[in-house]
Amino acid sequence: MGTNEMSYLGLTEEQEQIYRLCLREPGIGLDGLIDQLRLPPNAARRELRRLRELGLLRNEGFSPGRSAADDEGLAAADPDVAVARLLDLRLHELHEKLQRVTQLQPLVASLRAERGEVREPAVVGIEQVTDVPKIRDRIDDLAFFAREEVAVVEPGVALRQDEIDQARPRVLRCLRRGLSVRTVMVRKALDHPPTVAYLRELESHGARVRLVTHTTARIQMYDRRTAVVPVDPEEDARGALFAQETGLVSNILALFESIWAESEDLGTLLGEWRPEESAPSELERMVLRAMCSGGKDEAGARDLGVSVRTYRRYVADLMQLLGAGNRPQAALLARERGWI
Repeated sequence: MGTNEMSYLGLTEEQEQIYRLCLREPGIGLDGLIDQLRLPPNAARRELRRLRELGLLRNEGFSPGRSAADDEGLAAADPDVAVARLLDLRLHELHEKLQRVTQLQPLVASLRAERGEVREPAVVGIEQVTDVPKIRDRIDDLAFFAREEVAVVEPGVALRQDEIDQARPRVLRCLRRGLSVRTVMVRKALDHPPTVAYLRELESHGARVRLVTHTTARIQMYDRRTAVVPVDPEEDARGALFAQETGLVSNILALFESIWAESEDLGTLLGEWRPEESAPSELERMVLRAMCSGGKDEAGARDLGVSVRTYRRYVADLMQLLGAGNRPQAALLARERGWI
């Protein structure tokens, strides 16, 4: 038995094993599955039925005179299609759960009113906000108080200029403070030059940008403790849900990590790489200047407004990029290349 890597997508270990086996051996039948995976026949049929319902398996050469229940000639859906479908289903389930939880507060209030009680509904860790300016203010606050990481999935194929103008200062401020910023968009965004330019700008300041073939997820995650998702993925006007309930946030985070794992780096898709001679970002230049001043790491971190740990991580990355064995050598190489 292997690890259940697709559990975050809603598959059991047995379902994942069957899907993987059908990828390896197209055309395998029920008997082959039972023999290789040592599954009870009833359990194997049950899992096959579920995988067909999810669209991950089908019968090859299906004809009107043949029943799919024959379980012969099984073919697995393409992995890109399968993962995208499972992510969409998972996201839909999470949205439904979030909406059910938000509906509990007015329900409790109405029930208490039957007894003549007037009491504020208990906070359950989820808040629905419909006013757009309030949503922006809440997101600005979350970004301002974040201390470790910001993670974003944006399913749009292009960002409007007003969206870029609103997001840029917030994201760059997070990067200057040394936060990890991870952003995922769909590959079709590469067809929109202003969006690509913005993503490359973020990457030049230290963000990690990836693209995925398809997703309908729209997620913002702050410090792995607060998740922001739309009330309705297809209708932004209905507002956003701000979730801090541990179980739901964990599920949304797992969904983000699944999308991240299926995505590719922006530079790879653009056919780019960073040779040793490429110029560092402005933040990297600041780190180099602080490092070459000979001061203590604590002072350098304070000047840059980042933690000592983050500062040292930047120093280690720059030394590796320069091919330096120690800091004095890194300073010398940086000066030779005109980086400082």
